[in-house]
Amino acid sequence: MVYRKGGTKTMKIHSFSDFCDALSDCGFSMGGGNAKGIYSVIPYGWEQQDNIDSPVKWHTGNPETDPWEWRMRVLEERKDIAYSKVFFRASGFITKDWYEYFYAVRRRGYSFEEAYADGMINRNEKRIYEVILENGETAFHEVKQLCGFSGEESSKFEQAVIDLQMKMYITICGRSRRINRRGEAYGWNSTVFTTVEDFWQARGHDLKSVSPELAYNKIMEKVYSLNPNAKLKTADRFIRG
Repeated sequence: MVYRKGGTKTMKIHSFSDFCDALSDCGFSMGGGNAKGIYSVIPYGWEQQDNIDSPVKWHTGNPETDPWEWRMRVLEERKDIAYSKVFFRASGFITKDWYEYFYAVRRRGYSFEEAYADGMINRNEKRIYEVILENGETAFHEVKQLCGFSGEESSKFEQAVIDLQMKMYITICGRSRRINRRGEAYGWNSTVFTTVEDFWQARGHDLKSVSPELAYNKIMEKVYSLNPNAKLKTADRFIRG
């Protein structure tokens, strides 16, 4: 698979290391194989991969060549890449340098308390955020339990978790499994969340203050360097969330 660097040069992506190098260059990418009119380092999903001449294949379980594995590897092994549901309510990668720009646009200098007071955060989002803020890194199922969401409220809970990621108040920081009474792990992995600020501080970074207007223009310029055919309305939604 070939990643087009800066619209001119090309580099082949054959491994996780290649992917990280490409992502470091482009700064951000959709998380799956669908660019959604903007950009994706991996430009194909598992449905199309049989027609692609590349060792990079989805859902093989190989940590070196499976992009599905890479979403967790960047969180566990890198200190400069975030992965979460940040674009079109779907997953995406953002490097630390570009994260500051998206953070400036999405947050516009608001603290969580200020955003809630101004009606930009609803009560379900507040319940979730406060649990994660108080407990630190918390698995998805634990957040739901600690917040007291019932089974009938599952859809509202899941929507609020995505909204908080889109607004850049929380982000994915890893994965964990449930623990039974004997202290044994069981079941599928569960996504673990933390606040955005704690995520970057744990990796030795503080988010610099950037003008939202400057940040918006920087991202827009980069979007069009990666995809000159992007539609303005789509690019605007991609940036603003």
